[in-house]
Amino acid sequence: MFFDSDLLMSALRALTPILLASLGGAICERAGVFNIGLEGMMLMGCFTAVATSWFTGSPWLGVLAAALASAVYSLILAVGAVTLRGDAVVLGIALNLLAVGLTSFLLRTVFGVQGTFDDPSLAGLPLVGGFSPLAYLAWAAVGVAALMLSRHVWGLRLRGVGEAPDAAATLGVSPVRYQYGAVLVSGVLCGLAGAQLALGNVTLFSENMTAGRGWIAVVAVMLGRALPLGVLLAALLFGLSEAAGFRLQGLGLPQQATDAAPYVVTLGALFLTTARRRRRTPSTSPSAGAVS
Repeated sequence: MFFDSDLLMSALRALTPILLASLGGAICERAGVFNIGLEGMMLMGCFTAVATSWFTGSPWLGVLAAALASAVYSLILAVGAVTLRGDAVVLGIALNLLAVGLTSFLLRTVFGVQGTFDDPSLAGLPLVGGFSPLAYLAWAAVGVAALMLSRHVWGLRLRGVGEAPDAAATLGVSPVRYQYGAVLVSGVLCGLAGAQLALGNVTLFSENMTAGRGWIAVVAVMLGRALPLGVLLAALLFGLSEAAGFRLQGLGLPQQATDAAPYVVTLGALFLTTARRRRRTPSTSPSAGAVS
């Protein structure tokens, strides 16, 4: 049977890193900062989690270090986009490219290997009910984010900063402070996503091991319209597609075809959502307001 409980469990495990990163992207989006550097922040979290866990023997110290390292790394985006008013898209792409090169360099420098570091003494995250604690944290974070953005004064101010920063400033709310906070929270969540990927889903570090999951998280933010519940549903869709790809690979399909499954689903969902939004938008002709 293709669809069974094992497929669902695999989908939920694949969902966790994407969900954590996309929640970070959604918070940034609500603050008016378009963060496409999720991939690079996740990759920094992956390497930091593995390196710290290996040197200290504690996966939990690896998780904390990953969250801290990704938050510090996200300051590049905060300073560049918020303080210096640079292009957030260009900065995000730069963060992604820098993370690939930097982690590959550190892999050779710190561990003396190329490609993949895998050691039997590397401690991974424990499993509770088949999932790591970070998976439960990710699901709880959806509810917390939804309540914060809809009910709490900080969330309402954050939305105000993203929608009308000048109006928020006139009311005494600092757009810079809230945007910095949003980017830092995004960095922390991406660090947790990287820790889950490197110490939860597997127990190793491989060059560019995020493999586009950060970009999928960006698409999840767009599909979910930066709403926590919408982001959860979009991430679940991609988690199911990744799990289905692994299942199809076990049935004999080529690995290249099954590896492409999440990205095919991403493109298809983005295309259908864009077409649906365009269909809902009323078209206005140039002569609509003309007076005869």
